[in-house]
Amino acid sequence: MSLLLDAARVAAGTNILLLLVLLGVWGRTYREVKAPLTLGSMVFAAFLLAENVVALWFYSTAPALPGFAVEVMMALQVLETVGIAALTYVTWQ
Repeated sequence: MSLLLDAARVAAGTNILLLLVLLGVWGRTYREVKAPLTLGSMVFAAFLLAENVVALWFYSTAPALPGFAVEVMMALQVLETVGIAALTYVTWQ
């Protein structure tokens, strides 16, 4: 169980770093272009960043959870990491 929780922590931490990169790139783009879509992307990333900060805090301070709950949350966190990594890659290109 601890290994799954560690994987969820790593995924949440990775999401936080990737979202900060995205916010930096989109912020620079928004200053140059002023496109509403870029601003919307920044707002979305900010909310997703807040969710991941709360998730990381929860994984670090939460009492023992039933095994199934941790497995489901970890799977979602890892899937989110894959999606954000793909978005970061495409944005960086």
